[in-house]
Amino acid sequence: MRRALVTCLAAVLAVLAVGLLGLVGPAPAFAQTARLGGIAVHLRPGTSQVVTVDHTRGTSARVSLWALKHGRWKRQLTTAGGRTGYGGLVAGAKRHQGTGATPLGTYRLISSFGTHRAKASWDLPYRMIKKGDYWVEDNGSAYYNRYRNKAQGGFRWWLPLSARNGSERLSDYPKQYEEAIVLDYNQAQVRHRGAGIFLHVNGTGATAGCVSAPRWLLRKLLHRLDPARVPVIAIGR
Repeated sequence: MRRALVTCLAAVLAVLAVGLLGLVGPAPAFAQTARLGGIAVHLRPGTSQVVTVDHTRGTSARVSLWALKHGRWKRQLTTAGGRTGYGGLVAGAKRHQGTGATPLGTYRLISSFGTHRAKASWDLPYRMIKKGDYWVEDNGSAYYNRYRNKAQGGFRWWLPLSARNGSERLSDYPKQYEEAIVLDYNQAQVRHRGAGIFLHVNGTGATAGCVSAPRWLLRKLLHRLDPARVPVIAIGR
């Protein structure tokens, strides 16, 4: 009992001493959250690049790139020409495959793919689409929510995309997937939550759950995003 009282008294005195001396503990290495353009961003340790997606109306959105410089966030690129899913927006953990909904929240931007050879200035890991490349959406596959070629097997690539377990053949979307950046949405491969959530080039209207933006913005993002800066995308409304 006496030891507990001594410990408690020591803690109180330490707090008083800090107050009297005006001492302040070290600042956290990074702010865990930030609000950029009205969108809440859940930062990762080391994040200094953020893409925000601000849903405006219908399936339209403002897409912006922010960078942290000298302790302040600055918007570097922006467009009001972004698009979201035809199924609206929903919390990521509540999304269901095939609903066309875009997941709300903050996600890492981890890799990219497209129809061209990679430029020397692109730092994100990149794959050029080849014949037979798919994004696996087969819930019975160990490769669910992964990039895979049908020659590798392990998923029912022959099922049409309209089927419950149909996968997306990437070459079927040469315009949208001319450039695409992969979000780490559902990396845990929770079945039926959805697969293949990207930031890609605009098509003719709403997406099937991805975020899209004008081609010029995708090109500039690929030139600027740096894995060492732990880039994330925050989708809000």
